[in-house]
Amino acid sequence: MKQIRIYKFQKRKYGDELLIDVLDLDHIKPGIRKAPVHRESFYCIILITEGSEEVAVNGNSRTVGPGDFLCSRPGEVWSWSPDPKLEGLVLIFEEAFLRSFFSDPHFLDRFAYLQADRKSPFLHPDPALRAQLESRLQAMRDEIGRTEKDPHMLRAMLYETLVLLHRAENESGSVPEHPSNEVSVSRYIDEFVRSVDADYAGRHDVAYYADRLCITPNYLNKIVRQTLGTTAKAYIQRRLFGEAERLLSYTTLAVAEIAERLHFDSPSYFVRFFRKHAGRTPLQYRESGNRPQK
Repeated sequence: MKQIRIYKFQKRKYGDELLIDVLDLDHIKPGIRKAPVHRESFYCIILITEGSEEVAVNGNSRTVGPGDFLCSRPGEVWSWSPDPKLEGLVLIFEEAFLRSFFSDPHFLDRFAYLQADRKSPFLHPDPALRAQLESRLQAMRDEIGRTEKDPHMLRAMLYETLVLLHRAENESGSVPEHPSNEVSVSRYIDEFVRSVDADYAGRHDVAYYADRLCITPNYLNKIVRQTLGTTAKAYIQRRLFGEAERLLSYTTLAVAEIAERLHFDSPSYFVRFFRKHAGRTPLQYRESGNRPQK
């Protein structure tokens, strides 16, 4: 019997070891054409954005199309068309990328869509949730494209993506019950991430988000560090800095106007904040022609 080809993670693709990547589906098509039936040594989540074709994951076959997510565990068998025409985004990661931040070695098994005995490896979120997920994949790809990558931010975004996919399956009623403490922490983190997305420009303080969750700032910091690998303050500031970069790169707003839009106490405080994160002033950043990397 012919052995099934197994594809392994390219850990040093970007120089230093990095156990996560986000790719266009076109990037993996040469490997699919070489071996339409294959295994992978890593977790793989694919969002289909264009096309319609039959794909099988571990014997579970479906005709997939735009908005579908395909989820696989290490060692599972993929079966593709010999010359796939689908387009999409591919998220791949090693379990070790998350394991060092979670004491539970079975952390990923908490997500039903990644369990070995799951009913289906396919998810189809509603359009709003799909848009959120696609945005997170793009954000991870942007971060990976940076010269100075932030592994903690990538872990945070990966966790957020996994939670959003959990929500997609939960809304379909197919997610099993988990111990209440696990669920409560997951809900806190999910709500924290959602709240930061909505309010980061106007509210920079950890206490605001803790109050919304009806928990103390110390407890919020504790669970954010445990689950996202960074502090709540650092997570908020990273989101704020990303928006500052975007406004400097893609608008003609004056530095003072950006400071006001992002609710800094003064332009000088905004300049100090930006220099701390970028190593240069906002004007130096703008004049250098920097663009957030794609």
